[in-house]
Amino acid sequence: MSFLYTIFVYLLTFGMKVLSLFHDKTKKGVEGRKQSLDIVKSAFSPSDKVLWMHAASLGEYEQGLPVLEKLKENFPSHKVLVTFFSPSGYENVIKKKHAADAICYLPFDRKKTVKEFASQFNCQIFFTVKYDYWYHLLAELRSNNVNVFVISALFYENQAFFKTYGKWFVNQLKKNITWFFHQTHTSYVLAKSIGLLNSSVSGDTRFDRVKQLRERDNYVEYIEEFIGDKKTVVFGSSWSAEEKIAKMVHENNSKTKIIIAPHDLKRVEFLKNIFPEALLYSELKNSENVNLYEAEILVIDCIGLLSKLYSYADVAVVGGGFHDAGLHNILEAATFGVPVIFGNQYKKNPEADGLIAAKGAKSFDEEKSAANFVLKLLKDEKLLAEMSLNAENFVIQQPNSTALIIKKILSL
Repeated sequence: MSFLYTIFVYLLTFGMKVLSLFHDKTKKGVEGRKQSLDIVKSAFSPSDKVLWMHAASLGEYEQGLPVLEKLKENFPSHKVLVTFFSPSGYENVIKKKHAADAICYLPFDRKKTVKEFASQFNCQIFFTVKYDYWYHLLAELRSNNVNVFVISALFYENQAFFKTYGKWFVNQLKKNITWFFHQTHTSYVLAKSIGLLNSSVSGDTRFDRVKQLRERDNYVEYIEEFIGDKKTVVFGSSWSAEEKIAKMVHENNSKTKIIIAPHDLKRVEFLKNIFPEALLYSELKNSENVNLYEAEILVIDCIGLLSKLYSYADVAVVGGGFHDAGLHNILEAATFGVPVIFGNQYKKNPEADGLIAAKGAKSFDEEKSAANFVLKLLKDEKLLAEMSLNAENFVIQQPNSTALIIKKILSL
């Protein structure tokens, strides 16, 4: 099986290199990996003690960040490395203020490659987030006596670990993972059923992260003038389905303010065609004569504002749930006491089931039903208030996952 895994990594590497000739996002990942070794060589010496977090993409980075920050508080002299698999994570984080001494792509998981990469510094603690397992890397770290953790681990029944061919994979996890911190009790039970006993339920670290959002300054220039005294729906990380909902809401309730923050800024031109009357956020500072209060639709054509914009919302429609790309972060809205609406394709998002069960969110299998419910919420003050309180309480009542994780890590 080890041989087959090596073949899989080879094929993955080859496939990504071929795809990079036609796909810009893949090209960024392939080209970025060529620089990873030089980045760590420049940032660290072999004697530097390093805290290393690996995240597949941006969502996993947000989950792991509270733990990384607390580890840094406990080990202030240690340096910090963050690696990504996906360009969507790397590209977003590298542009922001961050606490890492180095950020780069995780090298492809070949024995020689990861051995050389890991030898450039003295890794003290490594953790990966959710379920991004690279076996040669994990084996290399454990051979160096590094404590290896999985933060916000999430096991589900159709993973390879629970198939007849998955025994080798499970054995690698048994040998190389020090401890699993599970998001849910279901994940914990599944892990124990295949012999992964070094586990505990700590909850989802994203709740800790979004609770912090409430404490910061969430002011966004021009938004108060745009909203005035009108109800506001924020369409966060939107794809075409959510934009269809926005159009239906706008056509049936012109008194409502609509803010659209697309998942990909390449959608901005498309949005301008759908909503020719919409204002672009980037243009507001140069538009002294624009009557913001009279405008009805605002398109956010820059990154980094969405989590703050949810603090202004009465209702949030979050993208990704109407297709298999994956539901985006619904907790950033819920933490501000905002009811959340999304599609029903979210099997890897247990927080969605939790928020629905708490009656702070609803999911739908098609756009029209979702739009009709948004319109109902905007008219029904009692229902809106109830869902808002439910959403807020759902977040507040979650355990302090980061504290549980840090306590365990420090005890080992």
